[in-house]
Amino acid sequence: MKKKHFKSESKRLMDLMINSIYTHKEIFLREIISNSSDALDKLYFKSLTDTGVGLGADDFVIDIDIDKEGRTITVTDNGIGMTEDELDSNLGTIAKSGSFAFKDENSEAEDIDIIGQFGVGFYSAFMVSDKVTVESKAFGSDKAYKWESEGVDGYRIGESDKQSFGTSVKMHLKPDTDDDDYSKYLDEYTIQSLVKKYSDYIRHPIRMEMKKSVLKEGTEDEYEDVTELTVLNSRIPIWKKTKSEVTDEEYNTFYKEKFYDFEDPLKVIHSSVEGNATYKSLLFIPAHAPYNYYTKDYEKGLQLYSKGVLIMEKCADLLPDYFSFVRGLVDSEDLSLNISREMLQHDSQLKLIAKTVEKKIKNELEKMLKTEREKYEEFFKAFGIQLKFGVYNDFGMHKDDLKDLLIFVSSYEKKFTTLAEYTERLKEDDKNIYYATGETIEKIEMLPQYDAAVNKGLEVLMLTEYVDEFVIKTLMNYSGKTFVNICDEGFDVSSDEEKEEIEKANTDSADILTKMKESLGDKVSSVRFTNKLSGHPVCLTTEGAISLDMEKTLNAMPGAGDNKIKATVVLDININHPVADKIKSVYADCPDDLEKYAKLLYGEACLIAGRSIDDPVEHSKLVCEFMSR
Repeated sequence: MKKKHFKSESKRLMDLMINSIYTHKEIFLREIISNSSDALDKLYFKSLTDTGVGLGADDFVIDIDIDKEGRTITVTDNGIGMTEDELDSNLGTIAKSGSFAFKDENSEAEDIDIIGQFGVGFYSAFMVSDKVTVESKAFGSDKAYKWESEGVDGYRIGESDKQSFGTSVKMHLKPDTDDDDYSKYLDEYTIQSLVKKYSDYIRHPIRMEMKKSVLKEGTEDEYEDVTELTVLNSRIPIWKKTKSEVTDEEYNTFYKEKFYDFEDPLKVIHSSVEGNATYKSLLFIPAHAPYNYYTKDYEKGLQLYSKGVLIMEKCADLLPDYFSFVRGLVDSEDLSLNISREMLQHDSQLKLIAKTVEKKIKNELEKMLKTEREKYEEFFKAFGIQLKFGVYNDFGMHKDDLKDLLIFVSSYEKKFTTLAEYTERLKEDDKNIYYATGETIEKIEMLPQYDAAVNKGLEVLMLTEYVDEFVIKTLMNYSGKTFVNICDEGFDVSSDEEKEEIEKANTDSADILTKMKESLGDKVSSVRFTNKLSGHPVCLTTEGAISLDMEKTLNAMPGAGDNKIKATVVLDININHPVADKIKSVYADCPDDLEKYAKLLYGEACLIAGRSIDDPVEHSKLVCEFMSR
């Protein structure tokens, strides 16, 4: 055999490629199988015009052989094969791609997918091998040749005694180390799992001898081990079929097996896109959130394929965070099989695909909202909070894209409503969208302000998730309507006459209210009479941007420490409730008791608002004192 050397730049490229291009060593098998698939495709293309080939579409195969004693893995195909010059050219020069040249020379072969177009995948074998031997016989040639290399030092080429056309690649595995277990690749079940993971949809059968336990003939309970030639791959990707060819049951089975879910998906999105971004995708919206979805352990991302060959198990760049619940895959012919995780981040084609995938998901959710309302509400209960985070995060950059996907429970029929539906029900002169926050719907309905708003004929959105008010603050307005918290100072639907009356009442009772404020210290910014509360005696109202629920949420966040956020709180007393007259009489007859009344009423207002009382013992003593009089 003739000894040859790689060019110096090829040595550097091989070292870089083995250590940097591929993230996981196990993809070596994917690369070698993909090369074999290309060789089969080339001969299949030739057979379409050359009857001398003598092979039908089902005769092209890839065989994998494991020799545990010799520590070798051999991948063999009956494809087009290579001449001596092609072996020297394709394998002796890194990044020289015979597949790319074939594609270029046969541009009319639009239905032939050539996977390995960049000529570096073969060398991934050296990530796990200390010696690689390639034997090949070109179709129609009388001679076969052998190419052999131990890595960057060079390679040897000579004649081979291979009888059949095609190519075999024998990889001699490296010795095991403390960091790498190369022997695992000699296990047939490991090889089977790698084929299923990366090469399941190669169009040609990938075969391997596998041991199976079968019932011994003539017995009822005795088994024996037999070796059978087993096809390891599924061959036909479900996403490459048309929608009419796939049943709902097939979609559901594929989803549950591929993504390890026990429940059918809520929605299937099957797409084939051509244009600036050409790809096929099969996406699923789960019926429920995974157990770890709202934890840091959850990894978003879609499976990324190139011509049916898996490039990445979870490509996070294909999904925005607010659609991270989507499971599925994308298969594009525009992406290189040899692309790395680092290179993907800068791939313009991937970014284009991600943009169209995002648009497709949004369109399907909007369609579900309009035509399958119950299903959408089921989806929103599981993943609505993620859409809300999408509105709030990144300084509201995506709020216009997501605002029409939001739904909230409304006082109107106690059902979910969109913001668009809410505004459609508003009268022409209404300028506000009213909302209230609380731990539950039931607790919101107990708020004095809620009663007052509903009695005025107003519709109120009931927000029960901690992110809700941050979403509202980010949106600021919708369709020209301003969001108003009914527990905020800005909520006032009184008539001009009513406003004048309450203003006069507060002025006349300024001394009483000031004394009550002083007795409460910095717990409240002021005490005042109000006419907004219907039959309730007191409530807490906030001034400024921080509500009581926002205060609670912000102070519960990690890192809040001692720098507590404080809402500006007002104690409102119902001017039309008997308690108002009682306060006035106490101030006139027993002014020393006014401080106790102030603390008692503040404590009651805190309980109504779901706010903890600073000193429950003092509050209890006050209640008992007044009860015993």
